[in-house]
Amino acid sequence: MLKIHHLGHSQSERIVWLCEELGVPYELEKYTRDSVTRLSPPELKALHPLGAAPLVEVDGMLLAESAAIVEFILARYGHGRLQHAPDHADFASYLYWFHFANGNLQPVMLRTMTVGRCGLAPDHPVQTSSLDRLEKVLALVETRLAQNDYLAGNEFTAADIMSVFSLTTMRLFHPLDLTPYPNILAYLQRIGARPAYQRAMAKGDPDLTPMLT
Repeated sequence: MLKIHHLGHSQSERIVWLCEELGVPYELEKYTRDSVTRLSPPELKALHPLGAAPLVEVDGMLLAESAAIVEFILARYGHGRLQHAPDHADFASYLYWFHFANGNLQPVMLRTMTVGRCGLAPDHPVQTSSLDRLEKVLALVETRLAQNDYLAGNEFTAADIMSVFSLTTMRLFHPLDLTPYPNILAYLQRIGARPAYQRAMAKGDPDLTPMLT
């Protein structure tokens, strides 16, 4: 059985959610962020040098990196679900948006959060370039969701599981008003209606009301 090491209010929610969507049995070991630093506790650092989450134990192996874990679980337990085969019309879109999550969306959110804490003037070039990049990335997602119900097309896939954290829970660390992006907000309502998402959030972060608005 999989053992998921889940850090509260973190991207490891992706793994809990994926297992709920697929009906994969798992053991959930939960960790709480340090109340001052908001970083991982020593217990996670004892498992992995970076103290990162998620971590998954399976067959005597310890896997890290959320995208790698998602791909592993899909390959072993997915049986073709939540992903598109190479001959699917949306295969290229699936690959693009799956990797967009950690290649563009999450990094720009993290950069904006970090820059925002540096006390720079609003017109500082680093500040303005960071916000400009964020707006471009969100506009791209908004346009995509104006054309499709989900990121890889009109079917829910692991590309959505990879992306939702940055649009929801990550906003705990850097408030972001999504009002200018009605298609993203409508998308988050569709996500929030999924029973597997509701179960995952209730199990992994019972103290958190999912940030779907």
